[in-house]
Amino acid sequence: QVQLVESGGGLVQPGGSLRLSCAASGFRFSTYAMGWFRQGPGKEREFVAGISRSGGGIYYADSAKGRFTISRDNAKNTVFLQMNRLKPEDTALYYCAADATGWGYPGSPFNVWGQGTQVTISS
Repeated sequence: QVQLVESGGGLVQPGGSLRLSCAASGFRFSTYAMGWFRQGPGKEREFVAGISRSGGGIYYADSAKGRFTISRDNAKNTVFLQMNRLKPEDTALYYCAADATGWGYPGSPFNVWGQGTQVTISS
């Protein structure tokens, strides 16, 4: 059974940090690109960050550059999103997704999705 399970969300004050994790199972993780997306209140889902199957290609939305870092551990079938200097506008449901092409750039056909983990930034 193909599955992505996110964890690590929570309530954090502005300026704080969170590390999201996504555990994958049921498919050959090392051959898939992975990505993080988010959907804020009243907004459409948007790409946040992507990483190629080897980890050599990394892509960020402008809103994430300089604050967020995506990484992966192919031995543990896990992808991470380290988020620093969080802002209230980062409040969203964060989803992990997998892309069978292995590329992971914005617009790649991510077609395996997790259920999401809520991130709330508020004082």
